[in-house]
Amino acid sequence: MTIDQKNDEQFKKTEGMFRFQNLKIWKKAIEIGDKLLDIADDLEKRKLFRFAEQIRGAGLSMSNNISEGAGSLSDKEFANFLNIARRSTFENANMVIVFHRRNLIDSETRDNLLIDLEQECKMITAFIKSLKNK
Repeated sequence: MTIDQKNDEQFKKTEGMFRFQNLKIWKKAIEIGDKLLDIADDLEKRKLFRFAEQIRGAGLSMSNNISEGAGSLSDKEFANFLNIARRSTFENANMVIVFHRRNLIDSETRDNLLIDLEQECKMITAFIKSLKNK
């Protein structure tokens, strides 16, 4: 395979993709966000609209800030967006705990989400440090 063919293959793999789509932290945030959106849908069925709205916004905040930050022109600016995404993991963890205390989600859902959120937080923190050490 020639260099041009290799470059063409690489281009085909990333064509139509934004750079954030290859980030593990974004993929994990999307995975967690899906779970939180499922909770929001359930809350809405129970007519708990404010709770549903809050968890939707916070659940999307992680991936939204990672993707928005990936469009930054500097690592410092990207790190600021990542910090917001990281703080959203804490907001989501708090809501998961509160929802469990209110019997809106079961213990297994709470435990699994708290594990996922802690992993995401650690991954974002490590990514921020890697940007600062460039």
